[in-house]
Amino acid sequence: MRYIRYAFLGTLGILLVSVSLANRNFVTLKLVPEDLAGVLGFNLTISLPLFVVVLGGIAAGIIIGFVWEWLREHKHRKEASVKHREVRKLEREVTKLKDKSNEGKDEVLAILDEAS
Repeated sequence: MRYIRYAFLGTLGILLVSVSLANRNFVTLKLVPEDLAGVLGFNLTISLPLFVVVLGGIAAGIIIGFVWEWLREHKHRKEASVKHREVRKLEREVTKLKDKSNEGKDEVLAILDEAS
């Protein structure tokens, strides 16, 4: 399975490098359309190679997706944390009750009760 993963990642790397080499022409990115830039009074433009724009868009989409999913799963992580605290509290209570029930007993009998 590990070799399949390495083969897939190698193929993906070769594919990305070939796409990058094929799309080295520069493109101009504008923050706002020219007509709206005249009304607003500012225009931000930047020239980048096309592969940087494409790969940057893919990377931004992946990051946005991860953050979105992390925020969406917050309620599940919070519930798991509450349940974990509750389990630890109950385990402490069970230990305390076992110790209380074994008071005054022989040590060997107390160890046998704890084992069961």
